[in-house]
Amino acid sequence: MAYTSSSVHLHKHLLFPKSHRGKLSYSSSSWRPASFVPAAKIDGVNGHGEKAPVNGKVQINGGGGGKKGVNGKAGAVNGHGKKGSVNGKTHINGHDRIHLSVSTGGAGGQDGCGLRVAFQGAPGAYSEFAAKTALPGCDTVPCRAFADALAAVVGGAVDRAILPVESTMEGTALRNYDLLLRHDLVVVQEINLFVHYCLLAMPGVRATEVRRVISHPMALAHCGRALARLGVDREPVEDTAGAVEMLRSNRMLDTAAIASPRAADLYGLDVLAHGLQDESWNVTRFLLLSKPPSPVTLPIDADAKTSMVVAHRGGSMMVVLKVLSAFSSRNINLTKLEVINNNGDGGGGGVAGAPVMILDTSARGAPTLRAFPHVLYVDCEGAAADPRIREAIKEIERFAVFVRVLGCYAADSNVYDLQ
Repeated sequence: MAYTSSSVHLHKHLLFPKSHRGKLSYSSSSWRPASFVPAAKIDGVNGHGEKAPVNGKVQINGGGGGKKGVNGKAGAVNGHGKKGSVNGKTHINGHDRIHLSVSTGGAGGQDGCGLRVAFQGAPGAYSEFAAKTALPGCDTVPCRAFADALAAVVGGAVDRAILPVESTMEGTALRNYDLLLRHDLVVVQEINLFVHYCLLAMPGVRATEVRRVISHPMALAHCGRALARLGVDREPVEDTAGAVEMLRSNRMLDTAAIASPRAADLYGLDVLAHGLQDESWNVTRFLLLSKPPSPVTLPIDADAKTSMVVAHRGGSMMVVLKVLSAFSSRNINLTKLEVINNNGDGGGGGVAGAPVMILDTSARGAPTLRAFPHVLYVDCEGAAADPRIREAIKEIERFAVFVRVLGCYAADSNVYDLQ
């Protein structure tokens, strides 16, 4: 029986922008993040308020009042109140958009000019926007599956691949860590993206004319309450941008898609509703991968993060305590700790799950795939070259079956917004 136990992975340092927004132009080969100016605070978050119409359409799903917040909009996030709207667009779950910090220089200050980055999905997917935010100026390459994106890096067709690995709503259900472990790739960058779901339709289509909504299964699940209130049928497709592409190419007039506001701009669709997600705080963490050795050189004084996987024989609690001791005794903070047990002995007569397959790159000769039923995923603060980190890893290697460092990269606790 598999189970996970994870710490809080995302540092929620919210930086709200002032009312100025940068104008953004987008193409598949050239894209720059909008210029947002961080501000100190926002009014009306989780607040209650009176009727607050702004440019005139109503909210679906309840409260939307609250004091005016960012950009002169109604600022109730997950608040309760009377009907209101923002910028003429419908807001679904009684919360306004949350605007977070976006750097014009790319996440971690990296320049993506000349780099090719593979992502899963069609143009306009959240993964593509994450790649272009992390590496401004990069060329993105759409792939049908996550495995195809990794294979493109391994084969040298692209320089990087980007994978979503966890989210605040799904945890690590994405299970893309398993894909990473099967390949000889290293983590070179992370980026946290605020996922803002919108309801998109063909130009001129009204919300009352929509009978069906298509999107990625996870997006449909994240917007379940809103869709139930709208009373529409749901149909899963491969990804959010693929849903938009299908909508546009087939000119579906009774169907809407759940995707990002940038996808609406890219495909020329109308946004019928903003903020469709059931939870206002919806952040996905992405990792960018490259062939070893890592092409990224960290400054000596950079805030770094090291990711690793630890395989062991069982007795999870004792192993977890030993791992914690190896780091805490050296004053090293962990930002992620996930436990995987797939041998079915977790109690309750659980059925054995498939073991985690890890490519052993330290083996003599060709790298070898090895199966491990007990695995820990660990992220810690600090560079892999730091003597304290190296000592902690050596201590863990004395009681673990196998340890592999997945990468050392600049720690980026910012959350980037695509609006």
